[in-house]
Parts: sequence; structure tokens; C-alpha cells
Amino acid sequence: MARENISSGTAWEPIVGYSRAVRIGNGIAVSGTTATGPDGKIVGVGDPYAQTVQTIRNIEAALTKAGAGLKDVVRTRIFVTHIAEWEKIGRAHGEFFGAIRPATSMVEVSKLISPEMLVEIEADAVLE
Repeated sequence: MARENISSGTAWEPIVGYSRAVRIGNGIAVSGTTATGPDGKIVGVGDPYAQTVQTIRNIEAALTKAGAGLKDVVRTRIFVTHIAEWEKIGRAHGEFFGAIRPATSMVEVSKLISPEMLVEIEADAVLE
């Protein structure tokens, strides 16, 4: 099967050695994604709900480049810096995935790569 690496065009991808998403056959894995806006700045600083919404929109953009959509997501992994904010993060996740209902987990981590980042999400999708 052919491998397709999907890039978001950030300078970090070649430095760190990763792709925004990788598609092999009908499977797509989306790397840990944050609430980075088109200008490279974090959207929703201090607001875990807004960051979750932007993060999922960024995941959706990567999936679109891979020929998929949110409807194809079978698993998400949510990393948060403040688990006490789980309801805000969960509400945003549910607004996108409520009808799709992928398997998921939410885990608190001590910090993400930037102190402004409150949420990072990975996603796996399968095309039928």
C-alpha cells in the first residue's frame, strides 16, 4: 500500500520529523494537534473550550487533505493540562463527535510544548 504524508506546512514538521497526518490504505493517523491558527498563534489563549474547537477544526483540515472527514474518525486521544476543565473540553468534543462517537480518552499532562496550549488531540480515521 502506498503511504501518503500530509503536511500542514509548518516549519516544525521537517525539523522534528513528523507529518500532520499519514494515510496508508484506508487508515489515517493525525498527529497531536493543537489550537494553532493560520497565523501560527494559539487561538483561545486561556480558554480550553475555544482551544478544543480550533484543534478539532485543524484535525478536520488534515483529514480533508487525506480525503476523509470527521465522520471517519474512530478514535481520539485528548491531552489536557488541567483535567478540572474536562467538561468544557468534553462539550466541545461532543459538538463535533456527538453523533460519530469515536473511542476516546482524556488524560492530564503536566504541560504541552507551549504554556499557552491547554489541549492537544490525536485522531485516527478509517475510510469505508
